[in-house]
Amino acid sequence: MIDIHSHILPGLDDGSPDLEESVAMVRMAVEAGTSDIVASPHADLQYPFDPEVVESKIAELTVASEGVIRIHYGCDFHLYYENVQDALANPRKYAINHKNYVLAEPSELLILKTTDQVLERMLSIGLIPIITHPERNSVLQHQWKGLERWVAAGCLVQVTAQSLLGGFGRKAQVFSRELLQRGFVHFVASDAHDRKRRPPRLDEAYGTVVKQFGRETAERLFLTNPAAVLRGEPLPEIEPAALRAPSQKWWRVWA
Repeated sequence: MIDIHSHILPGLDDGSPDLEESVAMVRMAVEAGTSDIVASPHADLQYPFDPEVVESKIAELTVASEGVIRIHYGCDFHLYYENVQDALANPRKYAINHKNYVLAEPSELLILKTTDQVLERMLSIGLIPIITHPERNSVLQHQWKGLERWVAAGCLVQVTAQSLLGGFGRKAQVFSRELLQRGFVHFVASDAHDRKRRPPRLDEAYGTVVKQFGRETAERLFLTNPAAVLRGEPLPEIEPAALRAPSQKWWRVWA
């Protein structure tokens, strides 16, 4: 499997605090069946993003973990003004493997009216936003029409493995499965921060997707689509998103 979202690099953000923990996280990922992992430290106001530091940390971790996994360049790109302006001027700086896909995290407090235009501008220069963990975003849980517009425009969607397993609560679990059921998810990733609370494991979520949606869907979300991202190629197939009003089961969660 290929994990396109993780915070395994030591000392760069709220993920791994040191090299020892990073190596342990890498080994856990390998034991769970992951062959490739994108190191995606936060790029936001709290954690300034420096590509040279990221590349250096990747090299350091690769050596320390004896090359047991392929570690790829990336970042967890937060959609705020300064970041967006820099990305528009330097589109490959924030992209996975310096190609054309970028993990894009909307605000959890407020979705600005300009977000649609920002995402469309990124798409217009060939930078494809992958909207990260919308199932955990309380604003998008209520305003799912915004997510529908973004995907219709060409954005992609990544949900968190632990969300599918209930690790972020019942609301996130049900909404993530609702999105999957409607063909609205393109990737499942760990968003790993540590070994206990937010581990770098995809195996259990993979099994859940196989059981509920079939092996073909699981292969697409955990392997085929992520592999295309690493290469900077179009996804082999994108099912048309047909997100309708959430089901009655979903609304009952709020009761």
